[in-house]
Amino acid sequence: MESFWSAVKRGSRSARRSFAPGQYSSVGKKLLCPHCGRDEFEKGTAQLNTAGMTFLNLDWANRSATTLACTNCGHIQWFLREPEKLND
Repeated sequence: MESFWSAVKRGSRSARRSFAPGQYSSVGKKLLCPHCGRDEFEKGTAQLNTAGMTFLNLDWANRSATTLACTNCGHIQWFLREPEKLND
C-alpha cells in the first residue's frame, strides 16, 4: 500500500510542476522576455477568432495560439507552434 501512496505523491508533484511557471524554448532557442530579459513564463492559450467564423457562429473551430506571460513584467508573447518547456 505504501508504494501506491508514493506513486500518488510523485504524480501530484509532477502535475504541479507542469502547471507552474517555467522556462521554455522555441525552435531550439531558449526564450527570454524581450522587455525585461527574464526567462520564466506562465503558459496559456488564446483562440484566434476570425470575422467569418464568428459570423457563422463557429468560433470553436478557429485555431488557437500558445501564450507565454513573463512572471516578472507581464509581457505576453504569442506562438502558433507550442513552445517546449525546459526541464527544471
